[in-house]
Amino acid sequence: MMAATIASANSLTSAFLPRQGLNGSSQSLQWRTQKKQFARKAGSGTITAKFDLKPPPYPMDALEPHMSSRTFEFHWGKHHRAYVDNLNKQIDGTELDGKTLEDIILVTYNKGSPLPAFNNAAQAWNHQFFWESMNPNGGGEPSGELLELINRDFGSYDAFVKEFKAAAATQFGSGWAWLAYKPEDKKLALVKTPNAENPLVLGYTPLLTIDVWEHYHLLLVESAT
Repeated sequence: MMAATIASANSLTSAFLPRQGLNGSSQSLQWRTQKKQFARKAGSGTITAKFDLKPPPYPMDALEPHMSSRTFEFHWGKHHRAYVDNLNKQIDGTELDGKTLEDIILVTYNKGSPLPAFNNAAQAWNHQFFWESMNPNGGGEPSGELLELINRDFGSYDAFVKEFKAAAATQFGSGWAWLAYKPEDKKLALVKTPNAENPLVLGYTPLLTIDVWEHYHLLLVESAT
């Protein structure tokens, strides 16, 4: 799986957050977290799409044998799509309507006491980032500043891969393992997050992720048995 997930990145000065195909407004959202402020507005009508499910960045069979086209289609077409559709329903007619996906995530995280829209918003973002973390032609050491930081903060690329795999394998229950950058410390870190949480709510910049939710591995296990 690492051959599919470790892709090259040349500079931490680049924009690491993927271009989200979930097209929301770029307008920032004020930090107002009372539940009543996200109540549905009176007279709200038919649900209209606020975010769109972005097509995969490569053909669904492009990651084989690391990920089968059946697994990809099931994961993207069922689970990822459901997160986007449910989020659109949750925010329709509320003050979250028209805000960016990142803003919705940060506000609805609510300092660790998530509001109803958080899970679908974060999972929609996490999955788009997951697809864009992988590259059919990826694998092997990165280059440039990222490799320098990996060597500095983990000792070597091989040591990083070992620790990254261990982080994913030891995440208790559903969740994610991330390579992230902490601007305050100017260091790379491995971050494990439960359920829908991601490094954005912890003040980190995500660089790479592994999905360790059961629904991702289900078809892989079934195929092997």
